[in-house]
Amino acid sequence: MSNAISSPGLLTRLAETGRERISFRLNGQALDALLGDTVLTALLTHSATLRHTEFSGQARAGFCLMGACQDCWVSTESGARLRACSTFLEPGMCLVTTADPAP
Repeated sequence: MSNAISSPGLLTRLAETGRERISFRLNGQALDALLGDTVLTALLTHSATLRHTEFSGQARAGFCLMGACQDCWVSTESGARLRACSTFLEPGMCLVTTADPAP
């Protein structure tokens, strides 16, 4: 019997499934993740991509996964930029990965 929680995203959670669930918003959509998840983990359990590069429009999902490559920048609804791979998700966080976020 598998403990995996199936998801539509690139990542599938295989362990630590008992942690507290927290809510956040991504491009205006209400989602949830687990307390202690990085923003990158939270987003990639719901999506196959993290963002699209501003240079070519190609899909990105992070590269180095340790905060060195500048590939995982996302924004909060207030415009603050953060590295998804090294920032822990906070309850109620409102994130934007599209050029025109939903209202």
